[in-house]
Amino acid sequence: MFSIKRKTKGEALFDLFNNFGMLLICFATMYPIWYVLVNAFNEGQDGMRGGIYWWPRVFSFESFTAVFQSSGIMGAMGITIAKTLLGTVLHVFFTAMVAYAFSRKGLIGGKIYILFGTVTLFFGGGLIPIYLLMRDLHLLDNFLVYIIPAMFSFFDLIIFMTFFRDIPDGLEEAAKIDGANDWSIFLKVILPVSMPVIATIALFHGVYQWNDYFAGVIYMNNMDLQPIQTYLYRVVAQSSSNQMLAAIPGGIGKSVTSQSIKLATMVVTTLPIVLVYPFLQKYFVKGMMIGSIKG
Repeated sequence: MFSIKRKTKGEALFDLFNNFGMLLICFATMYPIWYVLVNAFNEGQDGMRGGIYWWPRVFSFESFTAVFQSSGIMGAMGITIAKTLLGTVLHVFFTAMVAYAFSRKGLIGGKIYILFGTVTLFFGGGLIPIYLLMRDLHLLDNFLVYIIPAMFSFFDLIIFMTFFRDIPDGLEEAAKIDGANDWSIFLKVILPVSMPVIATIALFHGVYQWNDYFAGVIYMNNMDLQPIQTYLYRVVAQSSSNQMLAAIPGGIGKSVTSQSIKLATMVVTTLPIVLVYPFLQKYFVKGMMIGSIKG
């Protein structure tokens, strides 16, 4: 017979307060998202009256229609998708390549490189020097400003390097016996067995690339090359509602307001990554545990 251990009053009280606290945290986290979603689907003029908290009072798609008819949002979405895909692939490959070299015991000066890289985790050059560097590299108003500076991350290198060091040496030795060089070993042996850490880093950097608006604000004056998050930033920060509505072609109903367009734009720009992230969350957890337990 199995005995069921009963909780003491103190343990039961702790569980009660713990669960209540977690529910409050979940509510405080999720409700602002729900509030934006509800008001985005509400008719604009009616939404100006306020009092909409849980469900649209007058359901309407006109704000979303206005957003998708905007001359800039579809181009900005294309730039974001392009920089997210290209930036993630190059970041993962380049960082993994450097991490593989760092993980080898025979690397000359490896400890010095690690020391220099660790310093960059705590100290940065500052915005002005980085801006001047981007200018001298002719990356201002250039799509590559989203890609090249983000191709390498020392933090991600540490995760890669820890994983690579746990790969059995026998795999590389067998490949060398078969005549494989370092490139062949890296591409045909190391990367195929490293899919968990690759998926983790891809998740890290993909979310960063999608959410990054700062590079577009600082380095990009060409509106045709702005990403969707920069577009959202400028929509939300727009001081003149007349200028915002002027960017939308005619045919939109009178119910659309600048506030409803802002809310709809927030939903359009954040919903894709919100829908994708839960499916990749398991890789995020696995990646954070890489190297933390030794057999």
